[in-house]
Amino acid sequence: MNQYIDVEIKEEMKAIEKPVLSQKDEVLVKEELEFHEELPMRQNDEIPVKEEIEVYKEPVLKQDAEMQVKEETGVHVKKIHQYQCNWCNKTFSHKGNLTRHQITHTSEKPYQCKKCDKYFSQNSSLKLHQRTHTGEKPYQCKQCDKSFSRNTSFILHQRTHTGYKPYQCNQCDRNFAQIGDLIKHQRTHTGEKPYQCYQCDKVFTQKGHLIIHQRTHTAETPYQCKQCNKYFLQHNSLIIHLRTHTGDKPYQCQQCDKNFVQNSDLMKHQRTHTGEKPYQCKQCDKYFSQNGSLKLHQRTHTGEKPYQCKQCDKSFSRNTNLILHQRTHTGDKPYQCNQCDKTFAHNSNLVKHQRTHTGEKPYQCYQCDKVFRQKGHLIIHQRTHTGEKPSY
Repeated sequence: MNQYIDVEIKEEMKAIEKPVLSQKDEVLVKEELEFHEELPMRQNDEIPVKEEIEVYKEPVLKQDAEMQVKEETGVHVKKIHQYQCNWCNKTFSHKGNLTRHQITHTSEKPYQCKKCDKYFSQNSSLKLHQRTHTGEKPYQCKQCDKSFSRNTSFILHQRTHTGYKPYQCNQCDRNFAQIGDLIKHQRTHTGEKPYQCYQCDKVFTQKGHLIIHQRTHTAETPYQCKQCNKYFLQHNSLIIHLRTHTGDKPYQCQQCDKNFVQNSDLMKHQRTHTGEKPYQCKQCDKYFSQNGSLKLHQRTHTGEKPYQCKQCDKSFSRNTNLILHQRTHTGDKPYQCNQCDKTFAHNSNLVKHQRTHTGEKPYQCYQCDKVFRQKGHLIIHQRTHTGEKPSY
């Protein structure tokens, strides 16, 4: 049986032994003592009130009315029922709130979606889920007309316009729009990595990173683009990819009006204005504007090369270098020139090649004003001025 607590508020009448008091304008005149005493009065009350609270662990009988008057004692008793959880002793003013809370202990999921048969512990969670089927987004931003299915997502989005960052790190004074981002950031100070892969014992600072990593073991790519049928490990990667089809760049720099596909790209760009370098190497005290740059730099100290080619066992400190290397085995050349249909393994090679069509020479010597298509050609030319001999 669920327990509930009764809180009694007692309103006691002051005993009147002699009828010597008269009341006028909330002031009691004590005629015999010849002085005035002001007492706190309630509206429509003729007596002072004393309140006491008693807690009952046992259920009591239901009252016919909220107020029970005990005439023999002159005490007014008001019953306030509070329902208590048997598992954790939390109390609730309404029985329905207690019922919803207890589901968190029992893992019961009584609410079912009729379209995909998923189950939910709360009706409100079911309603939010159903919007994934209906596409309903009732919360609309008045500044950029974006719409959201959840009010919490809408509130967080508004902070991209206002710049409001209420959560501050107490070690480096950085501010964050979301408390989850603050918690993740604080792990850069503590070094904490609470999420461990049970297949290879790697540890991660964020649960999402662990989930993504585990797909490298299962080869799972659950997110598919409906326009080009590409698959992605992460839902966020799919969303970013879709912007290559739509051209959408929703994140704008307020200082130079540049637009970016990802919020992280905007944050990195903004540091070019502020000069901020919040990430410090503890071994050589160098600072970096991006956490990824710090991690790559630290490998110059540790010699770590975590990315290994499965065909020739070469290892690399960067995943991008591994991807480029693997093309020497597969012959893959994904970058194609739109003027002559030549293909290239590296995007940088495509960019260099396209200059043969455009005639562009972006690299200029500041001593003789000669221009070159490639940076390497400029470096070689500059040695004719310095007399430096190339090292082989």
